[in-house]
Amino acid sequence: MTETHHHDQPTLDMPARIEQARSIVEGAGERFTPLRAHVLELIIADGKAVKAYDLLARLRPDVGSPKPPTVYRALEFLSRHGLIHRVEALNAFIACDHNHLHDHNHDHGDGSHRHLAEFFICEKCHDVEERHAHDHTACKPDGFNIARSVIEHYGTCTRCAA
Repeated sequence: MTETHHHDQPTLDMPARIEQARSIVEGAGERFTPLRAHVLELIIADGKAVKAYDLLARLRPDVGSPKPPTVYRALEFLSRHGLIHRVEALNAFIACDHNHLHDHNHDHGDGSHRHLAEFFICEKCHDVEERHAHDHTACKPDGFNIARSVIEHYGTCTRCAA
């Protein structure tokens, strides 16, 4: 099962992506700890949607406690800052390519920067492609406060359809 994360633009190398993440987190007034950086590195290096327990098996003990709550706290933190996205259908996480961040920057009132991700998930090979979703705030009910949005489409990718 491979769940890859595609982008239209070339991605930055690992050190540049980690420094960009550090800048985003510290710009929001929070700490980008070695554990958080390591979890993000693992997700980026994986290159596909990865489950928390798979990360747990690869977590270096010298960086942080290899226990489920530790990983889940780091995942929640990285997600809150828009550095990763949760693919609900797969219960897995993928790294956000922040080459797109500057084009689709949104301030969510907490200093974090995120874009609305839209996922196209192949039901045969589980490939995941991320695209930028359109802002749906204009069509929300009056008084409704959107906390988070996940848009997932299911179908067949080009490779599997061939």
